Amino acid sequence: MQNATTSNDACLSIVHSLMCHRQGGESETFAKRAIESLVKKLKEKKDELESLITAITTSGAHPSKCVTIQRTLDGRLQVAGRKGFPHVIYARLWRWPDLHKNELKHLKICKFAFDLKCDSVCINPYHYDRVVSPGIDLSGLTLQQAGPQAPLVNNDYAGEPPNSWMGPGKQEAMGPTSAQTVQHPAVESSKPGGQQMSWQSGSTAQYTPEMSASINPPFYPSASDMSYLPVSTHPGPEFWCSITSYEMDVQVGETFKVPSSCPAVTVDGYVDPSGGNRFCLGQLSNVHRTEASEKARLHIGKGVQLVCHGEGDVWVKCLSDHAVFVQSYYLDREAGRSPGDAVHKIYPNAYIKVFDLRQCHRQMQQQAQTASAAANAQAAAVSGNIPGPGSVGGIAPAIGLPGLSAAAGIGVDDLRRLCILRMSFVKGWGPDYPRQDIKQTPCWIEIQLHRALQLLDEVLHTMPIGEPHAHD
Repeated sequence: MQNATTSNDACLSIVHSLMCHRQGGESETFAKRAIESLVKKLKEKKDELESLITAITTSGAHPSKCVTIQRTLDGRLQVAGRKGFPHVIYARLWRWPDLHKNELKHLKICKFAFDLKCDSVCINPYHYDRVVSPGIDLSGLTLQQAGPQAPLVNNDYAGEPPNSWMGPGKQEAMGPTSAQTVQHPAVESSKPGGQQMSWQSGSTAQYTPEMSASINPPFYPSASDMSYLPVSTHPGPEFWCSITSYEMDVQVGETFKVPSSCPAVTVDGYVDPSGGNRFCLGQLSNVHRTEASEKARLHIGKGVQLVCHGEGDVWVKCLSDHAVFVQSYYLDREAGRSPGDAVHKIYPNAYIKVFDLRQCHRQMQQQAQTASAAANAQAAAVSGNIPGPGSVGGIAPAIGLPGLSAAAGIGVDDLRRLCILRMSFVKGWGPDYPRQDIKQTPCWIEIQLHRALQLLDEVLHTMPIGEPHAHD
C-alpha cells in the first residue's frame, strides 16, 4: 500500500496513524500523550517501531516482534500525571478499553513480557492474551462506555443545577492538582453481567454488586500463613476508628469513636443518639448550616457501613440510595493512580475494600526512610560534607538540592494522611464536579484508623524524621 505508515515517517505522522486505531476508552489527550511518548522512545529502534505499526494497523493480523521500553524502578509508567503498568496502558489503548491490570497473560512468542522481569518490557498488545482473574479485589475494573449506562454517572439528587455534573469529555478546567474521579457504579440486579467498576481519565471508577460477589466475604487466611501474621505485636487500640462529620469546612458535632469490639459501624442520616454501632448524622446541629448541606443531609438515608477486617483492613458498603465518594490511597494504587490523584465513586449496594493495613505500613516505612535519608543528605550537602567529583572546595553542587528538599519535606502530617479515609455523601468533587476539594462538599466524614496510627507511631519512634540538625 503506497501510503502505508512506516518507521521512516515523521513522528507526528506515526502518532496520527496509531491514534486512528485507538479503542476510545481513554480521553484523546491521554491517548495522544501515551502514543507520542512511545513513538519517541522507539524512534532509535526502527525494527521495533515497524513491528508496533504493523501490529496496530493490521489489528494483529500479521506476526510482529516484541516492542520494548525500559522497565522503571517500580514497573509503572507515568503518562499525563497518571501511573500504570505499560503493557496494560497500551493494551487498553488499542485492544481492550475495559481491561484490568491483572487480566493479561503473555504469549509464548513474547521474550520481554512484563511478568518475565526483564530490564525491557514488551508493550505490544498483540503479544498478550486477556484472561479473567477470579477473586481479585478490582476484577470488574472497566472503562465506562458511552451509551445507555451513562446516566448512572449522575445519580445526585434531583433538582441540582445542570452544571453541577459534567460527563466524560466535558471536564471543568481545574488545576493540575485536581483529583480525577474513579467510578464504582451499581447496576440493576435484573441485569446480570452489567457494568461493574470503571474509571477513565477525568471521569469517575465504579464498583457494583456483581463485582462484590467475587470479593464478599473477604478471604480469611489460615493461621499457618506466615504472610498474614500481625503487622505488629503491639496490643490493638481500644477504638478501631474515629469518625468526624463536616459540612463544607466546618466540623459538626463531636468525634464518634468506634470500639474495637464493634467491627462494623453504620454512618447514616437518621437521628438515633444512642451511639453504639450507629453514627447518626441527622441528629447533629449546625448553626451555620447551608441550604446545600441541608439538602444533602436529606439524601444520606441509610448511609454506609464501615467494616474492619482482621488487624485493620477496612471495607465499605454503600447502603444509601445515592453514591458516596471516597478518598482512598489503597484504591488509588489498585487503579494504577498516584496517591491522592483520584476520587472513587461507590454506588449503592457495592461492597468495596478501601484500606489495606499491610500496604499502608509498607508505604509509611518507605516514606519515612526516604524523608530521613533525604534530610541527612540535604544537611550534609548544605554543610559541604559530601565529597566527590562534582564538589568544589568542599561545597556540594546545588543541582540535587531541590529534589532533596522535596523528599526531606515529608512530615508527620503527610504520613498521617496514609491512615485516614475521607468520604462525601451524595456530592462528589474533582474535575467532574464544580467542587475542587472535599471541603467544598455539603456533607462529608473523615475516618481516622487507629491501628494504622499506632503503626505510624512505631515507625516514627524507630526512625524519627524532621529532627532539627545540630549546627556548628
